[in-house]
Amino acid sequence: MTAHSLVCHTMMTTVPDPGRRDAPALSSVMLSTDKSASFPMRPCACACFANMEVPRGSVRSTSWDSALLQRVPPLLTDLYHFTMAYGYWKCGRHNEEAVFELFFRDLPFGGGFSLFCGLQDCLHFIRNFRIKPEDVTYLKSVMPSTIDEGFFDFLREVDPSSVSITAIPEGSVVFPKVPLMEVRGPLPVVQLLETSLLCMVNYASLVSTNAARFCLAAGSNKKLLEFGLRRAQGPDGGLSASRYSYIGGFHGSSNVLAGKYFNIPVVGTMAHSFITSFSSLKEVHPSTLISEHGEGPPVDLVKLSVFWLNRVCSHLHMIPEEANKGELAAFISYAIAFPRNFLALLDTYSVIRSGAVNFCTVALALCQLHYQPVGVRLDSGDLCRQSVDLRRIFHSCSTEFQVPGFKSLVIIGSNSISEQSVMEMKEQENEIDIIAVGTNLVTCPLQPSLGHVYKLVQVNGKPRMKFSEDPEKTTLPGRKAVYRLYNNDGHPFLDLMTLKEEPVPTEGQDVHCCMLGGQMETVKAARVELLLQEFFSLGQPTQPFLSATEIRNRVQTSLIHLNPGLKRLQQPDRYKVAVSERFASLLKDLKNRKDWTE
Repeated sequence: MTAHSLVCHTMMTTVPDPGRRDAPALSSVMLSTDKSASFPMRPCACACFANMEVPRGSVRSTSWDSALLQRVPPLLTDLYHFTMAYGYWKCGRHNEEAVFELFFRDLPFGGGFSLFCGLQDCLHFIRNFRIKPEDVTYLKSVMPSTIDEGFFDFLREVDPSSVSITAIPEGSVVFPKVPLMEVRGPLPVVQLLETSLLCMVNYASLVSTNAARFCLAAGSNKKLLEFGLRRAQGPDGGLSASRYSYIGGFHGSSNVLAGKYFNIPVVGTMAHSFITSFSSLKEVHPSTLISEHGEGPPVDLVKLSVFWLNRVCSHLHMIPEEANKGELAAFISYAIAFPRNFLALLDTYSVIRSGAVNFCTVALALCQLHYQPVGVRLDSGDLCRQSVDLRRIFHSCSTEFQVPGFKSLVIIGSNSISEQSVMEMKEQENEIDIIAVGTNLVTCPLQPSLGHVYKLVQVNGKPRMKFSEDPEKTTLPGRKAVYRLYNNDGHPFLDLMTLKEEPVPTEGQDVHCCMLGGQMETVKAARVELLLQEFFSLGQPTQPFLSATEIRNRVQTSLIHLNPGLKRLQQPDRYKVAVSERFASLLKDLKNRKDWTE
């Protein structure tokens, strides 16, 4: 049984009262009224969840590719890209080769790293970039009437056949000022791509980084689920958030469409509405359940649950009447529908005096029929304290009724979880196995946007550079190679930008470079990795597209190699980025020349 199925279908079951003489015989499964009686258990559901599997199916759904093109057509851009394109065309510059770079200036969330995501969506977009006749018709209606008709003929012929892209592999850890993508092609064409590329990279990188931070806050012993669809910025934001939170390290999503498109494990529990829809045990229909092994006749789970309710309350010194019967009916009905996947929401009424009692009641009835219950979800109150109380109850019932699997029932915590609350949770005693995060994951309230930019760095082989009164906004001109330098411990310690034609830095030898900010240093690398790779050449992909799971694996590998000081969520270390000595000399020369474009 996969964790995908375990949590996706969490329900309850009902069985007859074995104390009645007319109750159906359960043979070896029937529980005796002797408190020492025990019964077989299936393997612990918690262990199954820990090994959550990706649903079977295609690695990457072609339906998503089609949906992407509908979501991000060529007109999903700013108008000034078309006015600039007309300016280039009018000046006869539409065949000039230009190079743009996509990068960001500041790390998100005040952290020590960012993740680069969205590349594959960008490649799909560019590969299919065509301006349709109906698009041209619309552009004519919004652009000045003085535009030459020849420009619209030019737009009809625009395609990606002259566009090439190098990039850092998607899912990599990245740092400010380092080019994440280099887009090369005809000046007006690559200009038209700007806003769409930024749109696809900014949110993807932001959410995946936010997800990675949540995972770091929670620690490796907890699983995380994304429950943010209803709080996301529209359907597209919700779908993107599900994809990129999974890539960033989350283990599953409540978003069914994301599961279909990206093979993300889809998970879910019951809602309060299901529980409050029941008011009495008379509403349970059907009320019988067959043993997991198919032995014997169907058992009345309502009667068996009532029997267990009295035993549980007696053991826990609670009053059966305090357990809400509508809640018990809901749990029984849920268990009958999903006997192998029973996970109940406990906080509709009292978590301990009603929810926990009713859950244990039905869970023990299920165990008697050889089913393994999964666990519970908490959605309000002091989650840490409640989880400790619940674990104590589970352990006590496990010992009292000789049910070993009760000790490892899954406890899920939800309810406005934030990065801060996850860190606080880690400092408190708690028994929460899985954390479900919604609003604070998908909306990124600590930083609503990441701020990637797309800047021109070369035209017709000549460098282009933006000067600014704000030094932070000065760009680095020309085509570049980017190398990541690793120390003897296997941690990256420097990203080095060189001119495209410079030789590769030699491992084990001194490298003279200038840190961004002006200080010269000499470094030595145990290993050198080329970051910018070719992904798209003259209109065609040059590397295979990866699944969300494969990109997720790259994220995990990148984070494992990262120095622990860079992964601190508060006051992290700062990673160094530098340019080569030759590059630094070129920058100095360009800044001092009056006409450096020649």
